[in-house]
Amino acid sequence: MAVPWRRYVAIGDSLTEGIADFDASGEAVGWADRLAQLLANRAGEPVQYANLAIRGRLLKPILDEQVAPALALQPDLVSLWGGGNDVLRPDADPDALAAAIEEAVAGFRAAGADVLVGLGFDPKDSPVVSLTRKRVAIYNMNLVSVCTRHGAHVVNTWGMRSLHDWRMWHEDRLHLNSLGHARVAQAALVGLGLEPDTPDWDEPLPPAPAMNPRERRDWNIVWAREHLAPWVGRRIRRTSSGDGRSAKQPTFREVMPGH
Repeated sequence: MAVPWRRYVAIGDSLTEGIADFDASGEAVGWADRLAQLLANRAGEPVQYANLAIRGRLLKPILDEQVAPALALQPDLVSLWGGGNDVLRPDADPDALAAAIEEAVAGFRAAGADVLVGLGFDPKDSPVVSLTRKRVAIYNMNLVSVCTRHGAHVVNTWGMRSLHDWRMWHEDRLHLNSLGHARVAQAALVGLGLEPDTPDWDEPLPPAPAMNPRERRDWNIVWAREHLAPWVGRRIRRTSSGDGRSAKQPTFREVMPGH
């Protein structure tokens, strides 16, 4: 399949901003940056790319703050990935979240853009986040239906086997690391109907050495102290890691093929 897209805009939260996937200068990269490069490489010519994502954003602020600027850039491809911060909350309504996504998808499609929607990850292996699994599953099924109705594409991360390995994740267990973002960029290619770089792009890594009970206990204690407790603290204070931050790449930059 030829690559028809030359003006790609990504909107979302920390996942799309690329938190925990850093280049040599310490700048966040992430799956969307990687996808822009892959599209340019496949097209053999430059792709204009903007990334409006801001870490910590709930879905409503994502849509309120990022949809209009994205439309103003007149993209031919938009990736929309949000709601992950919402479904962590026990009062989240996955039906209402999907309805809000549908309005945005319909608007982008009416403007002539193709849309790529990301699904939530399967949290079954997380000792705490697994409590959200039913909400995430309902949300994902709604999103698939939205995409079917509007001819949008899906990044099916829920079904990715490779992401059930903590070596694909940052130590906070909420954000992907560079390995994970690279795998999701391949999933995005597949979602767009393009061939992945290799047939085994979602093959799990070789098995990791098993932890003994003490090692696993200590691993969980460190995670709870250094990552879970600060996250809970922000929820109590009603603050966000993205407070005061602006869009990562609010205007188009040119992504050259072969880089």
